[in-house]
This record gives sequence, structure tokens and C-alpha cells, in this order.
Amino acid sequence: MTLTEPVSRLDRFIAATARWLISWSKTIVVLTLLATALLGVSAMRTHLDPGFNKLIPMRHAYMEAFLKHSATFSGANRILVSVEWKGQGDIYNREFLEALRGVTDEVFFTPGVNRGQVYSLYTPNVKYIEITEDGYVGEVLIPSRFEADAEGLAQVRSNVAKSGQIGSLVSNDLKSAMVRADLLEVDSKTGEKLDYHKVAQRLEEIRSKFEGKNISIHIIGFSKVLGDVMDGLSTVMTFFAIAFVVTAIMLRLYTKSTNITVVGLAVALLPVIWLLGILPLIGYGIDPMSILVPFLIFSIGVSHAVQMTGAWKHDVRAGLSSRLAAENAIRKLAIPGALALLTNALGFMVIMLIDIPIVHELGLTACMGVLLMIITNKIFLPAVLANLRLEKKAMQAPSSTASGRSPLWWKLSALAEGRPALLTLFVSLTLLAAGTYESRHLLTGDVGTGAPELRADSRYNRDNDNIISNYSIGMDVLSVFVETSNLEESCLNWQVMNAVERFEARVSRVDGVQSVSTVSGLAKIAASSNNEGNPRWSALQRTEAALRSGTRALSPDLGLNTEGCKVINLQVFLKDHEGATLSHVVDEVRNFIAEDKTPNITFKLAGGNAGVAAATNEAVEHAEVQMLGSIFGAITLLCWLTFRSWRAVLCIVVPLAIVSILCNALMAMLGIGLKVPTLPVVALGVGVGVDYGIYLFESMQHELRERDITLREAFYEAMRQRGNAAIFTALTMSIGVGTWAFSALKFQADMGILLAFMFLVNMLGAIFLLPAMAYWLNVEGAEARARAAAQRTRPAPTTGAAAPHRRGGALQPTPQSPVKGKPQ
Repeated sequence: MTLTEPVSRLDRFIAATARWLISWSKTIVVLTLLATALLGVSAMRTHLDPGFNKLIPMRHAYMEAFLKHSATFSGANRILVSVEWKGQGDIYNREFLEALRGVTDEVFFTPGVNRGQVYSLYTPNVKYIEITEDGYVGEVLIPSRFEADAEGLAQVRSNVAKSGQIGSLVSNDLKSAMVRADLLEVDSKTGEKLDYHKVAQRLEEIRSKFEGKNISIHIIGFSKVLGDVMDGLSTVMTFFAIAFVVTAIMLRLYTKSTNITVVGLAVALLPVIWLLGILPLIGYGIDPMSILVPFLIFSIGVSHAVQMTGAWKHDVRAGLSSRLAAENAIRKLAIPGALALLTNALGFMVIMLIDIPIVHELGLTACMGVLLMIITNKIFLPAVLANLRLEKKAMQAPSSTASGRSPLWWKLSALAEGRPALLTLFVSLTLLAAGTYESRHLLTGDVGTGAPELRADSRYNRDNDNIISNYSIGMDVLSVFVETSNLEESCLNWQVMNAVERFEARVSRVDGVQSVSTVSGLAKIAASSNNEGNPRWSALQRTEAALRSGTRALSPDLGLNTEGCKVINLQVFLKDHEGATLSHVVDEVRNFIAEDKTPNITFKLAGGNAGVAAATNEAVEHAEVQMLGSIFGAITLLCWLTFRSWRAVLCIVVPLAIVSILCNALMAMLGIGLKVPTLPVVALGVGVGVDYGIYLFESMQHELRERDITLREAFYEAMRQRGNAAIFTALTMSIGVGTWAFSALKFQADMGILLAFMFLVNMLGAIFLLPAMAYWLNVEGAEARARAAAQRTRPAPTTGAAAPHRRGGALQPTPQSPVKGKPQ
């Protein structure tokens, strides 16, 4: 049996390409395996490449001020180590202070720590200032020759009380003290990037060294989150392995062929291996937060491999040889497969619209992996199939009725008729309305306190809760910079200090703010100290001379101002870094800035880790509509160019849009924010969802244009040829990623739930809603007119009960095809 010749120019090109590929199939297999071996060796050099600066939207307005002042005022990439006393009394005892000094020394000498930005009761940059008979006295809190006797401990207690550090470096209940340090992303001497995993390991060594019966250590910071995530990657790989095994088992049960199972899994893994091999060659690594991308690539690879192997197996069962069946599979799936892969790549490409380095990196690597699938799934896979033998057990066709129909697919095809289609549309509109309402509650950014990447009961989040509850500061700090001009000593100018004081008073009352630290607050403490600690004198003085006495406390070492107060750092400590909290606080700060008319000063947002998070959230939020508009616009264009039908565009795009809205609603219900790690899920949902629609509609359109049948019969043929593969892929991938819900890493559990939802609902949308829309949009009539027009321009096709029909010149055996108008 041979394949018939194609008719159109495009079909002839596809047929010629398929013929050429199969003729060189063995050479293609050998070259592909050789490339895989080389790239596999290169993949061994793939490394995790985390980085704080990769999270920063460089072109955002906030980041202009952040980058300008980051060398002077850090705090965005910070670690906090709280030493808690669990024994009797407070921290003023020998055992605790010795532990605190040890922790301070260990943190100070941790590689990557900016030693000039380490703050503790033991560091020389933390002082108290008081007025004595001899004038101003400013000393460190714990003297170098400190003796932990009753007198020495009483002196330390007094010094700490006068320093204003209670609530900051000392807890409000006097049961804990903190070591605060900032990290350098790049070592200024060696130029090497910071190894976050080593920093996290070092911090854990400090914990294990000093934690004991009466001492508890609590550690938080970006580096510690990354360290915990990287430590949890072993569980990530375990769940990847589980998903792989589940896929293998179900693929074997579905195909009943060990050969097809092995080939399908191998081909799905090839783009992952190639991608991991290419990344070191172009100087890229994998960020821990985008570690799920390789599995997304594997999932898409399985989907397309199942379609290709299913088409090949169908033709082999119909009597074609392996080579002809492979050539035929290329012809049948060239257009829908290439279109689906291009839209997959597009789904990842458009997230690069968000101006964040980690998103660019994620989009580039994922897009590259999908494009590699064009080689592995559309070239290598049919080359392997051309030389593969289908086992005898797998040659047995599934059961059908006496008329040759599959009873399941024939019942399901009723969705393409009037009343079932109307019911489907009604249900879809109901879900759309409910999803739209619920999706309005979707938040941008993190949801909840602590690190949302980790479970609520993780050690990190318990440490974070402890620090927030015991101190007036926390990990989440928003820095607002005050830039002055035409002033010699800005901190001696009452207007400047008054503006800072008004800022502190107003922002302190904002919901979500834990405390505010400014130079005006320190100046008022110093003014009170000048007057025997009388709280009535805790106010800004009106004259320069009076202010001068109070501003002696404003040392640049404290990180609140530069020399001469040319730049003042206003630190706003937040209760959490939820998207809603950041948005509310930033809006209040903006309102204050807009209302303030103080001459010679300019308020600039924003620094600190909360400032970076706020800029990131705004970048994600502003780009979301642009991203979705771009991907749906591109899919619309590609579908129009492929099918030349606005009805086809609506049938494919509308289910995608509804599922995207339902995904947003699910995220809102589960408390998952829209942020950088969840963007791949949204893009993947559109990409994988369009696969089902493209494959099904292409098959329906072909049947309607080539044969005089009803829409229901065309949909039945589409499900018979493509439905098994679509349902199998959705179920297999959903079960595989569904196991992630039990992961110790919350972000992996969240991704597993969302991916399982997207896989299943996109498949259901294509199977249920697409035929219903096709019915009410009268696709049958439109395609009948297109068929009539085509028949007037070409010879009539061969007729007969067992005559083959063509798709791009490919033979389509259809035994006992149903006759229109005669149900069987």
C-alpha cells in the first residue's frame, strides 16, 4: 500500500519533507543520539544560579533610587539572626551575652557578609549617646573590657536603654537580641557571585553551634529561604521521579506497547537533556524558583509524542508499513503539531514582557526547550518510528460496535448537536461568571507572612513569626530616601527634620506598618537625653543650635543618613510582605509625597526588600494584561493563518480564555498570588490548552472538507483519532503533578495543584465546549461551502465504501465510514 500524492502546494512541500526525513531516518537517529550524548555530558555542568539582583525589575522607577543608594544604604538583601534566652530572667546574664558575642563573630566572618553593615550589641557601629558633666559621651554598648558581673551587666542594661535599640536589636520583652547583617551579591575583591547555598549552610552551622537548653536561634532572610528551597530540591526530584514513573505506567497501559512507551518517554526527555546541556554553553544556570520548567517541557513533550505515536499506531493497525505510517504521521500532524509548539513557545516568550531578569531567563530557557521539541518530536520521533516494530498485542484494535463505531466516542459526539451544545454553553457561561467574580480576589505578589515558598509550619516561617512578634522590626523593610539640595547640614534644618517627623508620624499609623525608624526619632531621643531624660523634651528643636545638640546621635554608621544628611534613609518596617500590604503602604507614602511641599528636599521610593517586592508586584501586575493580550492575540493570528476561519479562532480561543479565568479564580481561592513563580503556569495553561483545541479542530475541519458528513460525525472522527491521546495526556500529567501537593515545598505543591487543574480543565474545555461552539457558529455549513468551492477547482475524489480520503496527500484508512443521514 502506497501513499497518494498531495494536492496543494503546502501539502506537496510537507509530503516531500516527510519523504526525505524518512529516507534519512537511520542517519537522523544516529546524529540525534550523538548530539544527545554530547549535550548530556554538558548537562552535567548545569548548576543552580540563584541571585537577589535577578529579582529586581531594573527599569522600574523605584529601582532607580534603590540602585543609586544601594551602596550606601543596604537592607534589601539582609539576614537577621535572633538569639533568644529561654531561661530565667532576661538577656542580661553571662551565658546569653557570651552566646550573642559568639553568634556576632560567626556572622561577621561569614563569606559574603558586608562587614561594615553588621549590627549587634557587640559591634562598634552601635552606640549610645548621653550628656554628662563633661559633655557628650558616645560609647559602644558593651565595653571591650566587659566583665559579666553585677556591675557590668547593670551598665550594659543602662547603655542599651539609652541607645534606643529596644525593639530593634533587642526584643521588646528583653528576652532576645539580634545580629543584623547585609549581604554582597558580588565580592568586590574577587568578583565572584555570592553562593547562597553556602551562606545558608553557614547559618545552620551557627544555629547548631550555639543552640542549647537555654539558647534558641532564629534565622530569616532571602539567603535562608533560598537555602531551604535548595535543600528541598531533593524532594522536588523525588516527585519528578514519581511523575515520570506514573507517566510510564499509564503510557504502557494506554499503548499496550513497550516499544512505544520507551520511545515516547525518551523523546519527551530529549528536549530536557538538550536544554540542560545548552544552558552551560551559553553561560546560564537554573534558578531554584524556576526548577519546575524542565518538567513543564517534559509534559509538553509527552503530549506531542503521544499524538505522533498514536497516529503512527493507527496507520500500522490499518495495514501500512512502519515507514509509510511514520511518513503519514508527519503529514497529518505537521501543521497542527507545529502550530501547537509555536503557541507553546509563544506562551513562554510573552512572559519576557515583564522587565525582571529572572523572568527573562525563565522565558528564554522554557521557550528554547519548546523549540527544541520541533526537532525531537517532529523529526527524531518519526525517524525512530519508521524503524520500530509494533508488537502483536498492540496491533489489536479497541472494541467497537457492529457498525465500526466506538460507542463511547459516538455518545460523546452528541455534544455537537443542538440541545447538548446549548446545555454546554449554558454551563460554560455559568462557570465563566463565577470564575470572573472569584478571580477579582486574585492578589498580586505574596499571600501570607513569612516565606510563601515554604510550608507555614517550616522552621523558617516559625522563626519569622517569632521575630515579628518580639521585635518592632522584621525582615520586611521599605526604605524611602530623602534627597536634599542647597543645604550644608540638612539635619540641622528644621523644615527638613519636620518633614521627616511628619512622615514618621503619618506612616506609623498606616495599617500594616510595624514601626518607622528615622533621623527625627533619634534626634528626639537625644534631645530628651540632654534634659535628664525628661520625655517632655522629646521633640524637635526649632533652632539650628538646638538641633545640633540632638543630631550628635545621627552617625552614618547607623544607616539612616549620609555625612551632612545629604541623603536620609527612612526605614518603614512592615508586618508582612503581602501584595495587599505593600500596595496599601506604598499608596499612603505616595499620598504623603504628593502633599508635601517642603523646599530643597525630594522623597524617593523605594529601597529595602519590601521596595523591591513592591516594584516587582507592580511590574507583574502591569504586564499581566499585556502578556495575556499578546499571547491570545498571537494565538488568534496563528489560528487564523492556519485555518482561515474566524469560527475556528473562536472555537479554539474562547475555551482557553475561560480556563485562564478559572485558573485565576482557583489561585484566589487557594490563596496563591500572581507572581514570578506562578507566571509559567499561566503561560503553560494557555500553551497546553491550545494543543487540544488545535488537534481536535484540525481533524474536524479536515473531515468536513473532505467528506459529506455532519458535524457530529466529524467530531466523532476527531475524537476517534485524537481524543484518546488528548484524554490520556491530560489524565497522566494531572496524576503525575498532582502528587506534588504532598511536597514539603509549598511553592511546588501550589504548582502541582494549578498544573493538574490546567491539564484537566483545558482538555475538558476542548472536548466539551469546542464542538458546542462549532455547532452554534455553524462550522458545518461554512466548511460545506468551502468543500463545494474546492470541488469546483479540482477533480472529484475517488468514491467507494472503502476508499481512502486524503490529508496532505496522506492515506487515511477509515473502515466502514458512516453515511450521512443514516445512523447506525
